[in-house]
Amino acid sequence: MDTSKFVGEKIKSLRTDKSISIDELSERSGLAVEQIERIENNIDIPSLAPLIKIARVLGVRLGTFLDDREEVGPVVCRKKGGGDAISFSNNAIHSRKHMEYHSLSRSKADRHMEPFIIDVIPSEDTDFVLSSHEGEEFIMVMEGTMEISYGKNTYLLEVGDSIYYDSIVPHHVHAYEGQKAKILAVIYTPT
Repeated sequence: MDTSKFVGEKIKSLRTDKSISIDELSERSGLAVEQIERIENNIDIPSLAPLIKIARVLGVRLGTFLDDREEVGPVVCRKKGGGDAISFSNNAIHSRKHMEYHSLSRSKADRHMEPFIIDVIPSEDTDFVLSSHEGEEFIMVMEGTMEISYGKNTYLLEVGDSIYYDSIVPHHVHAYEGQKAKILAVIYTPT
């Protein structure tokens, strides 16, 4: 399954179902009309921040773009059942794909947190654009070394290190010096 295509189609479907025009979504999210059109038409792979802004306007949780199952009880995710990944960009000017997200809660209904195992793809890009959105993020490094730009500070995290921060502060998460890495990330966004 092409999960990038799935996200664009899901956003367009939700927007249409809620009778929200692209212009209204643009105004309420602060995103350009062209950016929304490119996401919905699967031309651009969005970064996480625009997706969170779109989810807020549509009144859905971020995970709605990744799944459509509705389990109300606990959800068990087995390590061998990782399933599909979804890719996001890193806000770098020339980058198409930066991270592959493996949801750990795909079918859990009404969740407030979005836990992921994320494979961070090696990249030589250095033109990162910091982004911000409401909520909080927790990251723990499982493999490699991560560099987190947070406000005016930069943090290097190695295997076993973690960081918890308010996402409203401009930030960017990427592998250190273009190496590959793997992280556990939990993202909370109020709806």
